[in-house]
Amino acid sequence: MPLATPSPVVSVKPLTLPAPGRGTALRIRVSAPASGERLPVVLFAHGFGSSLEGYGPLTDHWAAHGFVVIQPTHLDAKALGLAADDPRRPRFWRFRVEDMQRVLDHLGEVVAAVPGLAGRVDTGRIAAAGHSFGGQTAGVLLGLRVTDPETGAADDLSDPRVAAGVLLATAGSGGADLTPFATTHLPWLRGQDFSALRRPALVVAGDADDLPLSVRGAEWTKDPYTLSPAPKSLLTVHGGEHSLGGIPGYGSAETTDADPERLALVQDVTTAYLHDVLGTDGTAWERTRARLAGGRHPSGRLDVKEPPTAAARPAGPGPSRRS
Repeated sequence: MPLATPSPVVSVKPLTLPAPGRGTALRIRVSAPASGERLPVVLFAHGFGSSLEGYGPLTDHWAAHGFVVIQPTHLDAKALGLAADDPRRPRFWRFRVEDMQRVLDHLGEVVAAVPGLAGRVDTGRIAAAGHSFGGQTAGVLLGLRVTDPETGAADDLSDPRVAAGVLLATAGSGGADLTPFATTHLPWLRGQDFSALRRPALVVAGDADDLPLSVRGAEWTKDPYTLSPAPKSLLTVHGGEHSLGGIPGYGSAETTDADPERLALVQDVTTAYLHDVLGTDGTAWERTRARLAGGRHPSGRLDVKEPPTAAARPAGPGPSRRS
């Protein structure tokens, strides 16, 4: 699925944003094409334990194909070395959402801090993306409701500045679908409600991603697609484990399913989707849908659920973006 010729990328790290109440300043990395105008933004949340240093195979690819990619380092990063009894741990999930919103609050300052980037960014075109724990983080900005394990509330923390998302190898439903380990150690997975996740999103799931968090196997990671309303798209990566061919990093030790073709599929499909859903170019996504529909591609399958047509939809407001 050929894309446009990649551009040279400029990457700046670490930029620091003050974060009162967080306990430590928020460190971020910004990567962007060296040329181009009206560049859309992708705000990326890393998986548990990673940092702004991770996910180069994915974030570099996005930046080379026309996106400004911003990567915060969340409090669960191993590089920060929080103690096992740190009182912030039970609220990791909430701090992550606040990190993403803090970047959005200071987006103008972030852009201005990158040499040559000011005046080239379209801050009206923003997507959120994330892998694993980061997929939940991005999903919350799109409408996913997480039951706070401390308060029992499932507040709406969605952000109107985020138009769409890409959720990679992301957790599914809680309750009886969780293993005892997940119920005990990852309490923010106990109650997730996908019914309000109405904004467009591409869900990427590996059909061999059998995590020790759910009793349902790899199908669990398809829940953000199956349990949320349209418009949604689902890329099922054949043979893909949690690393989806190698997205966590170049030569990353956590990649258990390294495969150049699998990785290229994830890179190209997510790039095409982001261009389409943010309105910068829809041609690559149309080609992608044609090639991956019906299970004809050896590396993956694409399923799409559309919102009701205008004729069938009841009167009143409703989703209007394409999947």
